Amino acid sequence: MTTPTSAEIAVMNDLLDRALAEKGSGGRAGIAAAVMRGDTLIARGLNEVHLDHDPTRHAEIVALSGAARAARDPDLSGCTLLSTLQPCEMCLAAMRFAGIRRVVYAAQKPGVKIDKYFAFPGLDLADFHAADAEGFTAIGGLCEHRIIHVYAAGDD
Repeated sequence: MTTPTSAEIAVMNDLLDRALAEKGSGGRAGIAAAVMRGDTLIARGLNEVHLDHDPTRHAEIVALSGAARAARDPDLSGCTLLSTLQPCEMCLAAMRFAGIRRVVYAAQKPGVKIDKYFAFPGLDLADFHAADAEGFTAIGGLCEHRIIHVYAAGDD
C-alpha cells in the first residue's frame, strides 16, 4: 500500500502533537516516532539524544527498541515505522535490520536543515531503495505542514 491508512494518520497526528508539545514546553525532543503492526500501535519514542547523552537515541531507535521489547523479538517484519521527520541514514538502516519494509513520515528531507539531521546529506532515499534488493515503501509528507517549521530552522 502506498497511501497511509487512517490508523497511521491518527498515530502521526498524535506523534506531531507530542513532538510539538515537547518542543513547546522547552524540551529538546522535537522528533517523535512510533511502530505499528497493522492498525495497532506497538511503541512510541521521543528523541533521547540529549537526555541520555547518546547520539544513537533518535526517536526512531527508541520506538524500534520499545517495539522489539514489546514483541519480545527483534524481528519486526510486517510492522510500519512512523516518524515526524524523514528518518536519517542510521534510522533507515535500523528499520531494515528490524525487518521493517514500510516507513511513513511527515517532514521531508528537502525542507529541513539537512546538516543538522542527516550525517550523509549526499545520500537520498533513492540510494537506500537502490541498495535494498527487496525494496521498501516510503511515504513522506504526511501532515508535513504541521511540523516543517521546526526542522527547517533546525532548532530542536
